[in-house]
Amino acid sequence: MTEPVIQLKDVSLTLGQGASSVHVLKGVSLEVGQGEATGIVGPSGSGKSTLLMVLAGLERVDAGTVRIAGELLNGRSEDQIAAFRGKNVGIVFQSFHLIPNMTALENVAVPLELAGHADPFGVAARELAAVGLSERVTHYPGELSGGEQQRVAIARALAPEPSILIADEPTGNLDQATGRQIADLLFAKAKERGMTLVLVTHDPALAQRCARQVAMRSGRIETAPELTAVERATA
Repeated sequence: MTEPVIQLKDVSLTLGQGASSVHVLKGVSLEVGQGEATGIVGPSGSGKSTLLMVLAGLERVDAGTVRIAGELLNGRSEDQIAAFRGKNVGIVFQSFHLIPNMTALENVAVPLELAGHADPFGVAARELAAVGLSERVTHYPGELSGGEQQRVAIARALAPEPSILIADEPTGNLDQATGRQIADLLFAKAKERGMTLVLVTHDPALAQRCARQVAMRSGRIETAPELTAVERATA
């Protein structure tokens, strides 16, 4: 493994309180090297998406340490974590999470504006072109197909030039052909920019494209086998 850009050690997290509390993550330890593509797999309710939220600093752990891009997230304020995430972690969700009354260009530019970027709309236009949407910059989400909306979401995630790209079921709301195109785009951009890619998926074919698969069950990591090039090619 290359130098770890993601390091979780003995991470535990409980959501909810009292009788409704759920122990979602149970002593999870994980390292992911810079530039690696890792697929998180497992049944529904196994803790996959919660693990991604921990990586993004969107969930605070109860115990254990979370070190991302060399920075310890434990003990930081919400504002500090948000600023860190804005520079280091791009996020792509299953349901796109675009702002409906903003154009594609505005959706990509807004996070850059909030971060004080000198040329948010110039960068947004460039990133939309990079995902094949240079002719759709003035369109609103409701005027775009599902695949196009996900491309906007990918452009938004890529715009701050993060070192880590995380994706939660990025093809889950798309048909098979469109999903394959979106997967191709994610892997191509991660490789092109040397980013670490971590994705949650129920799609075995998508998971098998990763250099490593991490299997979760009941809040724990079961295995993290390395796949050889031959295994990936024949899977």
